[in-house]
Amino acid sequence: MQKGTINIQTENIFPIIKKFLYSDTEIFVRELVSNAVDASQKLKTLASAGEFKGELGDLQVEVILDKDNSTITIRDNGIGMTAEEVNKYINEIAFSGATEFVEKYKDKDANSIIGHFGLGFYSAFMAADKVHIRTLSHKDGAQAVQWESDGTPEFTITEIEKETRGTDIVLFVSEDAKEFLEEARLSTILNKYCKFLPVNIVFGEKSEFIDDPSGEKDEEGNVKKIETKVPNILNNTKPAWIKKPADLTDEDYKSFYNELYPFTEDPLFNIHLNVDYPFNLTGILYFPKLKNNVEVQKNKIQLYSNQVFITDSVENIVPDFLTLLHGVIDSPDIPLNVSRSYLQSDSNVKKISTYITKKVADKLAQMFKNDRADFETKWDDIKVFIQYGILSDDKFEDKAQKFNLFKDTDGKYYTAEEYQEVVKDNQTDKNSKLVYLYTHNIEEHHSIIESAKEKGYNVLVMDSPLDSHLITKLEQKLNVSFARVDADTLDKLITKDEELPSKLSKEEEEKLQPVFEASVDKEKFTVQFESLSETEKPVLITQSEFIRRMKEQQALGGGMHMMGNFPEMFNLVVNNNHPLVSKILNESDAAKKESLAKQAIDLALLSNGMLKGADLTNFINRSLNLID
Repeated sequence: MQKGTINIQTENIFPIIKKFLYSDTEIFVRELVSNAVDASQKLKTLASAGEFKGELGDLQVEVILDKDNSTITIRDNGIGMTAEEVNKYINEIAFSGATEFVEKYKDKDANSIIGHFGLGFYSAFMAADKVHIRTLSHKDGAQAVQWESDGTPEFTITEIEKETRGTDIVLFVSEDAKEFLEEARLSTILNKYCKFLPVNIVFGEKSEFIDDPSGEKDEEGNVKKIETKVPNILNNTKPAWIKKPADLTDEDYKSFYNELYPFTEDPLFNIHLNVDYPFNLTGILYFPKLKNNVEVQKNKIQLYSNQVFITDSVENIVPDFLTLLHGVIDSPDIPLNVSRSYLQSDSNVKKISTYITKKVADKLAQMFKNDRADFETKWDDIKVFIQYGILSDDKFEDKAQKFNLFKDTDGKYYTAEEYQEVVKDNQTDKNSKLVYLYTHNIEEHHSIIESAKEKGYNVLVMDSPLDSHLITKLEQKLNVSFARVDADTLDKLITKDEELPSKLSKEEEEKLQPVFEASVDKEKFTVQFESLSETEKPVLITQSEFIRRMKEQQALGGGMHMMGNFPEMFNLVVNNNHPLVSKILNESDAAKKESLAKQAIDLALLSNGMLKGADLTNFINRSLNLID
């Protein structure tokens, strides 16, 4: 037997490790299982190099739960250790790393610490009062030994009998970690962190039905099935991302997506990442069908390091807009802090981020070029993603010019360059700048859109949650003006070759002004008279593009609050040339004049969804009276 004290200055290092080393107590499962996998992989490497000539057998890691004795055992049949190696790797290397960590960072936030993977074994003391290592080296004639410690710097190493090669880590679970003795809890953690490890992870048993060895048959003449227990293997050792794209079909990619995200809608398409210089990175990124609630779609990318799950918070490794994608990134070159839970910013992370952005942009450009019709069918599902990228990433924005599309109310799609050709001869303002008319809701603006089409104008559909931000950027980039179809009368938004003559004189307009003003809130509505076509409505409600954008920015926290709430202001436009307006002017009965004006105003409010409550009830009653 060997007794000893680990050479450290800190008298009680374990409580400090327990408090600061890892952000989640459950991480000990990941650390110990991945260490066991490493031990298995090392033996495989030695065998490949001819340095181990024994039988490898079926390499696996077994997690054994013994609730009665309050223990969890992580067992591998990998490389194993001699007493000298236990001293070196457990008492010296790993513990010296832990000591350095404690001495340097015990008064600081552990989440900001840059570290390495060498401290994994000591995570065991986050959940255990006592830990045993029972190990037999793969070397010929090796003696099995047991290392044990009760959470103090003292340890013992004892020679033991052990028939099988490899290592058992036995955790005597502490009172405050009893949750990990629940089978369901432990199973959940193993599924989270070990789902794609490269060595079989066994946890308990499961039932399988096999043919009865006796050959006995049932009434239908089929061999009877009998229930048998087999090892419950939790993981897929060869996930799709480690395979070559040439070896995978579309169905394989979809199947893997369903493995990652069960019970979800199939993705639109995917990108397979594979690079080995200047960093190592593999992975598969999927484009889900994006809904308008962008936040719900985020944080679905899983980060792995050599098939060990690390985190699904990848904001520091991919640009923000790419967090809308789903899938897997695996890289051993991503720098992690000592707990593996937090990414560090360095040149490698920036290179990886740039690479992924380029790969995504190139994929979209290729799809657009190779099959534009198919790309257009996907547009409504991916436009939010592309818009997010344009707004937040300059490099992506430059590439996106090739495949960012405008869609009009007839369902036709255009690149920015193509759309300019569509409207350049017919849609300019008084400054000869191109005007891009748009709607956020085809149903709501149906009548105005129809009027625009009759005049030969084209109207775009801008209905994504990011369009209000994108419009401002595109105006600067393309040197055009965007105007919602209800921002003003169409004749004001777009310069006409000649003005329509008015049927009303200035004096008649002044005579009608108080009639219409009497029926509206003058602080909210400004009454204006315009010479429009007789086929236009008698009264229209518009709101200037500037005021509406200010309101939208204020609603999104755009900084207008210092000036108080931006007022809700609209224009009530009276069409001088509509017969009803002339009728109101010439009506001698004051009550009827007021009723007709109010009816025309309410029709305009109704068409804009602004007539509600008592005003709507009064409008219905008034309409019935007019019919009578």
